[in-house]
Amino acid sequence: MRSAAYLFRERGYSGTGFRDVIAHSGAPRGSIYHHFPGGKVQLAVEAMRYAGDFVAAGTESAIKEGDPVAAVHAFIGWWRRVLVKSDFQAGCPIAAVTVESHEEAPQLAQAAAHAFRRWQDALAAGLVAGGCSAERAESLATLIVSSVEGATILCRAARDASALDRVAVELEGVVENALKAEVRRR
Repeated sequence: MRSAAYLFRERGYSGTGFRDVIAHSGAPRGSIYHHFPGGKVQLAVEAMRYAGDFVAAGTESAIKEGDPVAAVHAFIGWWRRVLVKSDFQAGCPIAAVTVESHEEAPQLAQAAAHAFRRWQDALAAGLVAGGCSAERAESLATLIVSSVEGATILCRAARDASALDRVAVELEGVVENALKAEVRRR
């Protein structure tokens, strides 16, 4: 699953085959067919679940620190590291599969929606813990995930992290202001 997620983020869904995943992972050829009898669609669904959980877990760890701005920073920082480490070749595996989802495999879109929802839920939980109302936290979490996904695409196109850095500054400011506004309302 990790290898599939890694390859999807660089090559997309259509550009990644079972042979590629086997070569990248070093797993025996028969094991991929044994563990994923539903074929490439099943592998992609599981890879998106893995990627969704992995990123959400990193965000949730930062939330435990009690600072929602730090959680936002951790979420954005993870994507920045992916971009820079891959020389801007890797992006989001969830987005890569989503844009290639086909009507014959609706479970791909469902898995993508679930992964994005995990990220939004993790961010919203941190914002609520920091003092935001649930409704405001939900809106901010949607803004954060959407902004970071868009900035990631811009960074890959420009082969430069400045778009993500600018989005990070703006999002951290929005979160700080939202938290201050909640305190004033009370």
